[in-house]
Amino acid sequence: MAVYTHLGLEEILAFLEAYDLEPLTAFHGIREGVENTNYLLVTETRRFILTIYEKRVDPADLPFFLGLMDHLAGKGFPCPVPLRDREGRTLRHIHGKPAAIVTFLEGRSPRRITPERCDALGRILARLHLDGLDFALRRDNGLAVPALRPLFALSAPRADEVEAGLGEELARELETLECNWPRDLPSGVIHADLFPDNVFFAGDAVTGVIDFYFACNDLLAYDLAICMNAWCFEPLAEFNITKARALLRGYREVRALSGAELEALPILARGAAMRFLLTRLHDWLHRVEGALVQPKNPLEYLRKLRFHRGIRGPAAYGLD
Repeated sequence: MAVYTHLGLEEILAFLEAYDLEPLTAFHGIREGVENTNYLLVTETRRFILTIYEKRVDPADLPFFLGLMDHLAGKGFPCPVPLRDREGRTLRHIHGKPAAIVTFLEGRSPRRITPERCDALGRILARLHLDGLDFALRRDNGLAVPALRPLFALSAPRADEVEAGLGEELARELETLECNWPRDLPSGVIHADLFPDNVFFAGDAVTGVIDFYFACNDLLAYDLAICMNAWCFEPLAEFNITKARALLRGYREVRALSGAELEALPILARGAAMRFLLTRLHDWLHRVEGALVQPKNPLEYLRKLRFHRGIRGPAAYGLD
């Protein structure tokens, strides 16, 4: 979440005229994140999120994202519900950009990541995978390993500005991933961006999952590898095996992992680290003027990538 498109009160009120909502009492932009513009909208009794989809989001993908949230919410999954205007539309435009309003979820992103919260994360992730199996729409992963080479090409000439030798190291890693990426594992709808700021808690219980704008169809275990990267490392990129064990245990108690999925975890974790390293590298080197957001340092994911590169089997992640 971020603020790239700046709106005044009159513009927001004009946009809200199409909805049957209580009068607006307050609003403000949300700084966190890097992809879309988000505003918190407050009425007398409820809160909502207005999202304006910026240039990295393909408007053709929005029916998938909004439809998926509708589908999951219909099964009782704790995610935002897109609002429909008086004409039944969930998707409209403001400043020439697609926009939607979704319900606000209670709870807070975790300030501390504990094994108990990793266990709860594993359970809610497995539930998302199971609840999404019968979702009718399909969207390919635009940031899967086969799509990473064009992304790398955008930053390769300047990669060594971040760290000496980085361009060559990433080129070798990309070739390894392309040659060894698994293709015959169970697949379905994945969140693909389930970082701690996209999960809300009350105590150790998950109360909501947000930001489905990278959701797609891909290997289910790849989603687990993304979470392992995002939740199971300490601030200086030291791997926390206790958190990883809890994450995997929680997941497996809701959805069983096949032997092939378990064996593939090291290469999947490398691919997940590479995906976020490259997007962060791009944003670090190609900053947007005037955006109220700071790009994230790509070196965090370089350290994670190097850790996974040294793993020889799934036991290193806390598996029995």
